[in-house]
Amino acid sequence: MPSFTRALFASLLAGSVLPLAVAETLFVATPLTQGDFTGGIEGPACDQDGNIYCVSFREARSIARVTPSGKAELFVALPEKSAGNGIRILRDGTLLIADYTGHNVLRVNPTTREISVFAHNSAMNQPNDLALAADGTLYASDPNWKNSTGQIWRIDRSGQTHREVADLGTTNGIEVSPDGRTLYVNESVQRNIWKFDRAADGTLSNKRLLKSFPDHGFDGMRCDVDGNLYVTRHGKGTVVKLSPTGEVLQEVDVLGPHPTNVCFGGPDGRTAYVTEAQAKRLVQFRVDRPGWEWQRLQP
Repeated sequence: MPSFTRALFASLLAGSVLPLAVAETLFVATPLTQGDFTGGIEGPACDQDGNIYCVSFREARSIARVTPSGKAELFVALPEKSAGNGIRILRDGTLLIADYTGHNVLRVNPTTREISVFAHNSAMNQPNDLALAADGTLYASDPNWKNSTGQIWRIDRSGQTHREVADLGTTNGIEVSPDGRTLYVNESVQRNIWKFDRAADGTLSNKRLLKSFPDHGFDGMRCDVDGNLYVTRHGKGTVVKLSPTGEVLQEVDVLGPHPTNVCFGGPDGRTAYVTEAQAKRLVQFRVDRPGWEWQRLQP
């Protein structure tokens, strides 16, 4: 009997097994939460401890904190007449939340849970999704759903707002590339994903098309550390992974037709969390490379 076979046989008799390499299943979604959210579930964003923050926990103005095991609890309730959408998290744990009914970006202290207005501009249609550069510059997509138009706002670290682009379609998902040189924004109705050059001062230029699709809409999107873009396909029920040149690399069924946004977390940054509006829940799937935002938050 070969030595390896003898060792395996002996280990089985002793009630143990030798360590074996097991291939991990990637790009297959499973539910994380059940119930508790409304059809407005959005966000999401992960903190350094692996908790996921989502909006519309039982009502539009409530923000949930969800543990990696799927337990959801109320984290904070936004002021009356406010409603949250996209969320980003700073390295100190501060939450930045797009308040689309108040024309605000709200700031939430992670320890005291105090809520304050970080940025406000009445010329905003409704700040929808947020993107955060490594230097602290924030960008907000700003759709006008009635007119199928949209804008991009740049918000500096002091909370001052600057309208960067005013002549787009229905802007929705927005993200900054890992190297900070490119900003991506998609148009839900027109089904285009655009890219802009991003200067050192945060200003945008050189608009060009990354990818367009003939059907279904878009919602939120995020980059992994290699600059691949994960885009929610609202109406199709998938998340598509695009290369920085617009090549489709993967497409993941997310167990419901209306994914609204995606973020990365887990112990290694390789768990994608997706908010899905029809089932009103979070789903998750493992990916091959960590999310860029997760990496940015690491100590």
